[in-house]
Amino acid sequence: MIDLNDWIYKYYINPIIYDTGYNPINTLTWGLLLGVIILGLIRIFRSLNIKIDENLLLYTIPYILAGSSLRVIEDADLIKPPASYLLITPLIYFLVFLITATSLILCTRFGGRRSFQIYAGIGLLWTFINLVALSSIGVQRPLVPAAVLFLGSAITALILLIRRSFSWLSFLDNRYNLAILYSHMLDASSTYIGVDWFGYYEKHVVPTYLINFFGTAAIMYPLKLLVLLPVLSILDTSMEDPSLRNLTKLVLITLGLAPAVRNTLRLTLGI
Repeated sequence: MIDLNDWIYKYYINPIIYDTGYNPINTLTWGLLLGVIILGLIRIFRSLNIKIDENLLLYTIPYILAGSSLRVIEDADLIKPPASYLLITPLIYFLVFLITATSLILCTRFGGRRSFQIYAGIGLLWTFINLVALSSIGVQRPLVPAAVLFLGSAITALILLIRRSFSWLSFLDNRYNLAILYSHMLDASSTYIGVDWFGYYEKHVVPTYLINFFGTAAIMYPLKLLVLLPVLSILDTSMEDPSLRNLTKLVLITLGLAPAVRNTLRLTLGI
């Protein structure tokens, strides 16, 4: 008979305490929880008359950068347990979400006409503070950011060239869909460079299996495209609720940009 306490520790608590990554059980759980949070956010924002539009996506990007750099602070052991547990996935997502949502609500309530600019400014200040803290470590691989940007930009540009020949890729003409694609190509590039060039390893279940099977993290490019392109097409053609569509796009940007920034910072700092 399964001991429930041991089961919870094995699949949920130990991966956080020891930062061992994901397993099929907690991956499914966090995915379902993410869906519930998205639906809950829509209800909360509607009750507060906060419009979930494409501008909100843009002004929230600084908080994605802040959350990613905060995660690297834990990677660098600048914060010790048990406080550091809050900076490990998935707890860090809840922490960053709480800070971001609180900032947004306060800024829209008291910021007046410049509420979104103030909201974004707080996120940028948070990011700057994190980077100052990380600067104490010192840069070990200064060319990594350029390599990640070059590969991510090159693959994105290639996809846009291919788009000219396929009308069903017209959803990429939307700048926010393009931003989602670009963020995930940056993530794929940072993973490829980290795993193939510097011997890092992937923590997610499916990518880990495919990287081991094909022997290269370059498989992340087609893997992301196989998932991302149909999802973006469905979002624009089948999801009628603009609030749900825009919030889902924000989540997709986060899922690409957050690990891309974290991976790039870790590689650059040699962590």
